[in-house]
Amino acid sequence: MTIREELEQREREWLSPYAVCSADSKGRDRPMTPCPYRTDFQRDRDRILHCKSFRRLKFKTQVFISPEGDHYRTRLTHTLEVSQVARTLARSLKLNEDLTEAIALGHDLGHTPFGHCGERTLNRLTNGNFRHNEQSLRVVEILEGGEGLNLTREVRDGIVHHSGPVAPATLEGECVARADRIAYINHDIDDAIRAGVLKEFELPHELIRVLGETHGQRINTMISDVIRESRDQPHLRMSAPIQAATDELRSFLFKNVYMDAWRKEEEARCDHLLTVLFAYYMDHPAQMPMEYVQISYRDGTERAVTDFLAGMTDRYAMRTYQRLFMPESFSVM
Repeated sequence: MTIREELEQREREWLSPYAVCSADSKGRDRPMTPCPYRTDFQRDRDRILHCKSFRRLKFKTQVFISPEGDHYRTRLTHTLEVSQVARTLARSLKLNEDLTEAIALGHDLGHTPFGHCGERTLNRLTNGNFRHNEQSLRVVEILEGGEGLNLTREVRDGIVHHSGPVAPATLEGECVARADRIAYINHDIDDAIRAGVLKEFELPHELIRVLGETHGQRINTMISDVIRESRDQPHLRMSAPIQAATDELRSFLFKNVYMDAWRKEEEARCDHLLTVLFAYYMDHPAQMPMEYVQISYRDGTERAVTDFLAGMTDRYAMRTYQRLFMPESFSVM
């Protein structure tokens, strides 16, 4: 018996009946010789971790664009926080932690530069045809390495359904969807306070009373509640009071952080930058890297330009704009 087979046997003995065992995976589009040491989901996790799209998350915005300070979240640190929360949920509910981690690490691979501002711009430029979760799926199925990562169906399902109206097909995917919201609600409050956009005392008192006074207390409250309410259940859920408080806190963030007036000038610059780059490469597709030129022949210029811009980091997008549209003497060093 190989180490992989021992791990698969251990899963059958330990995991909940609602979990997905690695040996029961629906498989990949292209068959692969089984690894003697890793389960299929462990292998997927590793393929995501080592891909270029994952490394680029380090220089993609979470909420604050090019902030002055070393402690603000990026899309990469957000991904790691989601993974930590999701793994805690999965482990406590006896779900497949490896599947959960693979989904969590891959869920934002298709996110744009400049966070959700960039996503809104590309969605507008493509007439409503861009969503970061769908782009993440496109990254792992097609774009990464020129042929995708050939991940299992369960991981791909969790990636594309971590947000949006359709629920993931697995509880492991539900763990990531829950963890994504728990992570960003709490760390975006932390970053907003660090930036001076919010003051601690401005957080709604009635919600803080329910969820906790500190960042750590609020995360613990949300995670603990999901675990208590979801044991031996076919779906994850929160209790009514904690769910209501969490939803209200998220609405507070949308009003006071994500959509507040302080962001308008910054987002207008990001929107302008991506709009100009989009128009330029639509007119000059041959100036994109060859992999995107090939996509333009296969899937059309708009699809190729969208893929190219979505894959950019914040700093690469800014440098490209400077190179194309600013005289060299004006360029920012």
